[in-house]
Amino acid sequence: MHVRSHRIGHLFVFALLLVVMLSACGAPGSAVEGGSLVYGLTLAPSGIDPHIDASSELGIPLTSVYDTLVYQDLDGNFVPGLAERWEASEDGRTYTFYLRRDVRFHDDTPFNAEAVKFNLDRIASPDTRSRKARGMLGTYSHTEIVDDYTVKIQFSEPYAPFLDSLSQVYLGMASPTAVQQWGAEYQMHQVGTGPFIFREYLPNDHLTLVRNPDYDWAPSVYQHDGPAYLDEVIFKFYVDPAVRALALESGEADVMGEVPPIDAARLEENPEFSLIQVPIPGQPLQFFLNTENPPTDDPRVREALLYATDQQAIVDTIFQGYSPPAYGPLSAATMGYSDQVEALYPHDPGQASALLEAAGWVDSDGDGIREDADGLPLALGGYLMSWGYLPEVGQLLQAQLREIGVDLRTELVAFPAAVEAAGQGLHNLAPMTFSGSDPSLLGTTYLSLNADGGFNWSNVRDAELDRLLTQGLTEVDDTARLGLYAAAQRRIMDLSLVLPIRDYENLNATRASVRGLRYDRQGWFPWLYDTYLEE
Repeated sequence: MHVRSHRIGHLFVFALLLVVMLSACGAPGSAVEGGSLVYGLTLAPSGIDPHIDASSELGIPLTSVYDTLVYQDLDGNFVPGLAERWEASEDGRTYTFYLRRDVRFHDDTPFNAEAVKFNLDRIASPDTRSRKARGMLGTYSHTEIVDDYTVKIQFSEPYAPFLDSLSQVYLGMASPTAVQQWGAEYQMHQVGTGPFIFREYLPNDHLTLVRNPDYDWAPSVYQHDGPAYLDEVIFKFYVDPAVRALALESGEADVMGEVPPIDAARLEENPEFSLIQVPIPGQPLQFFLNTENPPTDDPRVREALLYATDQQAIVDTIFQGYSPPAYGPLSAATMGYSDQVEALYPHDPGQASALLEAAGWVDSDGDGIREDADGLPLALGGYLMSWGYLPEVGQLLQAQLREIGVDLRTELVAFPAAVEAAGQGLHNLAPMTFSGSDPSLLGTTYLSLNADGGFNWSNVRDAELDRLLTQGLTEVDDTARLGLYAAAQRRIMDLSLVLPIRDYENLNATRASVRGLRYDRQGWFPWLYDTYLEE
């Protein structure tokens, strides 16, 4: 009896400690209902209809407005959303979805098979002029309504990333009634089935969401059932990085995205704030190396640039250690990332110099810049944009390349001008980053068909790379598919098509009273359903 009593006492103490720990961590059972949360956005997008527009910024508020047919948990598994279950045909051309029967849109329109067909057909229609969502549907052909709550989605060819696409806000389910009622003005009156209702949007000022009191179909990625905790969420725009931390510290905002690293270091030391660092899957911050424009048309020159670049020094200096160095065409948080790329190009200025000398570039006049046999200097042209600390990255990269006798000349231009110029091949180095949790996004930047007018800014036309990337889109066996993308990553680096700089991190700061905030698999989009304000 004494031993038994002793053990019971220990169990009681353990249970008490567990309750305390869960309370401290913000367990769902301890959540407080009500309150208004102010969330700082860093970009005012020109359009916010997820079926039409492409920015990551629009998904930050609208992930709470729209539900998706499937969800992706933080381990990359697909779980039921508005679809209770699904089946895929053996040939990968047909997906059958069995839908929930208890869901209604915010305007009381029933969610059913007709709504799914309406949404997918709207995205696929050329009249919609979708900038992102249509591409995420791949080889979509049409949707067949089997009955009120069953649909068959048909593809002309297998499209392996389909479930990944379906789990994102760009393929969220919108009310057919609202879309038809508002037409071109729908982006100002959006209606979904999610835990928050779109109340108002004043461009460049604020966007307000309010709690959906009828929400009772939360997917398993969330941590409670029933309506959200917060009464409302007000999104405000803080385009200038210098004011973001100040808005938090003054109490003007409760959550702030993309806090400058130098401010993050200060906030992290203050118990009144919390730092949430989220790795972003997709392609890293990188410079595409133009294989058609001299002198980067010579693979030895491209390889020399890779050996000469010290990514660790760049991330330590500019990003204060809050962002890891990148080694290849995918960031480490991306499904299918191959760590084999990490040992390919260690920082080695000596190897870089040897490659340039073998290519005929020597510093014959002693001015620190190499020349070719005709006396032309080894000069590279590159475009820089204002986002992602690219001006600062460009300065450090200039200094590192100058150490091996390369003159990097950069021009700071607006994003549209940079995209246009890079698309025309008027560069040696052109920076870009792309977000996405599926490795298929490599096709956007390395398939030959995207070399003219697309985002293949390396201007590579390689049959082997095309084969790997094309098969990766259609391969339905997961193991074989990831093998194809591992080979594609190695091929990209063997051809020295890209100069990786750093894996992107979404650096968010919150006031300590904000609890339960998490971000989805994409890294950008907050799950505000479980978020609450501690009293």
